[in-house]
Amino acid sequence: MLGWVPTGIMESRYWAKQAADITGANGLLLSCLNCLSLQQGTFFRLYYPCQEMESAGKPDWVPYKEYFNGLADFMKMNRALSERIFNYLFGSFKIPAYLDAPFKSNEKCPVIIFSHGLGAFRTLYSAICAEMASQGFIVASVEHRDQSASATYYFCEKPESERSNASLTKSSGATQQNLVKEWMYYRALQHGESEFPLRNKQVKQRADECILALDKLTEINSGISVQNVLETHFDWSTLKNSMDLCRIAVMGHSFGGATVIEALCKEVKFKCGVALDSWMTPLDDEIFPRVKQPIFFINSEKFQWAGNISRMKKLDSAVIQRKMITIRYQYWSAALSETLGVIWADFVMMSLLHLHSFRGTVHQSFPDFTFLTGNWIGKLMKLKGEIDPELAIDLCNKATLAFLQRHLGLEKNFNQWDPLINGEDENLIPGTNVNLLQSAI
Repeated sequence: MLGWVPTGIMESRYWAKQAADITGANGLLLSCLNCLSLQQGTFFRLYYPCQEMESAGKPDWVPYKEYFNGLADFMKMNRALSERIFNYLFGSFKIPAYLDAPFKSNEKCPVIIFSHGLGAFRTLYSAICAEMASQGFIVASVEHRDQSASATYYFCEKPESERSNASLTKSSGATQQNLVKEWMYYRALQHGESEFPLRNKQVKQRADECILALDKLTEINSGISVQNVLETHFDWSTLKNSMDLCRIAVMGHSFGGATVIEALCKEVKFKCGVALDSWMTPLDDEIFPRVKQPIFFINSEKFQWAGNISRMKKLDSAVIQRKMITIRYQYWSAALSETLGVIWADFVMMSLLHLHSFRGTVHQSFPDFTFLTGNWIGKLMKLKGEIDPELAIDLCNKATLAFLQRHLGLEKNFNQWDPLINGEDENLIPGTNVNLLQSAI
């Protein structure tokens, strides 16, 4: 678990600003934990408000080198070289949060399930998940096991002959003595393979994993004992009755945006969804009329294209509010998607269907990488647009909070940002900047 601390750990103005906000206007510190079930069970990082601690560890942003290897495979780079580059650029970063801190809140917290994009993993969206937690949400950032993450892992039980002879206890340390970690890497398309069958199968599994994470949170909230194979000193009983399970949203970027739509169709407990630069290709057309909840699409200016937007428009409804905005993006290169992949390119579209664009943003304006690279490295790797990434993520987060207050029935002050839902800002485009033929909608 992680808890936000008063000073930033990551070398970024954004993180230092966020830490100040958390202990200032919001009056909340943050924490997060990692929860992993055996084999194909649920795996997520949980962000939540916490108690202040005099001494506590701070979690690594990227916890294992295997994640760097997975990113290298995804980006079609040499593992040995890229591991050195990634480790040099990002290896020392830590989340400005407490690790395994006790939960603390004066009220029950609404819940967000977050789905990462293609080639990403659970830790790469800290700027969004932590901000939501600093505003009083409990956020589970899922790591998907459908081979769409650049890397993930699970534990299997060792064969009987290899198990420890020591008497077993219920502690996580003793449990791990009899488990072996297995890594699972990104599955690329084979030569000549059609993309839709694979991605459609994956998006269905991803939605199921989001629902499984929600089921696990429901158990935690009810006080059921948690079987977590990861070593942690966290007292799970502090989360009993901590969640408002009548106020649950699902949120995701790129492939995670498609996962939002699929999850809304499958689970009515999700009261609304926020889809960031959603990649709509994996979805069946037949599910669109079955989605009954409000959706907010938030897009970057240069990632989207007519075919993708037209599929979002199929979710338009005269009865259910749907919104879309676009963050303006004046600096874009197709090499971004080619270099870093579709996963981050489908990140920022808000749908209630509020359809808006963010001016000056690229597809990578939303994962944490955009804050952690220098200006020239960020633009060389197409991780930054012309707009200040801190401004872009701030607009995204505020618009998201306003949308969530409206559709979860929250009694907060997030409605001060209601104009952003309609794209009323110089850095926003109401709806989309993509020209559509009426016949294509």
